[in-house]
Amino acid sequence: QVQLVESGGGSVQAGGSLRLACVASGYTYSRYRMGWFRQAPGKEREGVAAIASDGITTGYADSVKGRFTISKDNAKNTLYLQMNSLKPEDTAMYYCAGTKSRGLPTRNQYEYDYWGQGTQVTVAS
Repeated sequence: QVQLVESGGGSVQAGGSLRLACVASGYTYSRYRMGWFRQAPGKEREGVAAIASDGITTGYADSVKGRFTISKDNAKNTLYLQMNSLKPEDTAMYYCAGTKSRGLPTRNQYEYDYWGQGTQVTVAS
């Protein structure tokens, strides 16, 4: 059974930083494409960042490009999202997700098979 567990969320002031982590059991990070999504109250879920199965190629939403960095440590089976220069509009529940496929990064939520329970990020102005 696959389980993805996020951590690292919290409350910060605008301009601050957070690093989210996602640890998996029953799932091998090195094989598959993975991503981070977020959902704010009353809004649709948004694909924030994604990483290819090669662990090198990445893709980002325009709203976070240059501020967020996705990476994965295959040895630790952990996915990260480094978030810098946080803005109040980044406030949302953040979810880690994994596919069962290889290839280029994707931020299409319908291509993902496994989801974590989410971690809350709140950015105060």
